[in-house]
Amino acid sequence: KEGAKLIITREIDYALRIFRVLAHGNKLTATEISEQEFVPLQFAYRILKKLEKSDFIRIIRGAKGGVVLNVDLHEVSLFNLMAALDERRYVNACLQPEFHCGWREKHDGACNFHDQLGVLQETLDAEFKKRSLHQMLFGA
Repeated sequence: KEGAKLIITREIDYALRIFRVLAHGNKLTATEISEQEFVPLQFAYRILKKLEKSDFIRIIRGAKGGVVLNVDLHEVSLFNLMAALDERRYVNACLQPEFHCGWREKHDGACNFHDQLGVLQETLDAEFKKRSLHQMLFGA
């Protein structure tokens, strides 16, 4: 039996936990983050690298190093986080940019099903864009 395909993946969940613990200006090590937020350390390292690459956090190296937040959580949406972690989700494969659909090709691009899925996708994306990480973590 195949597992459920989640929209909010474990990686996004862990990233949100990392933001939660850093939200109040804390400078913490990866180990401290892992322990406080119950994020397995190997995942914490991987996610921290991605978040640093996207400029969401800053990693300070050295004896007095740690991880600090580099963004205002009010200004970053759940959609932004998903994009930074390469977790863009589509309601159907036919909406992916690289998808080749023989049906639509044969019918000059006309497919009501595709069009309706596109409307659903736009609605879902708009909802993800409306929710800041601060709102997701701490409410309005």
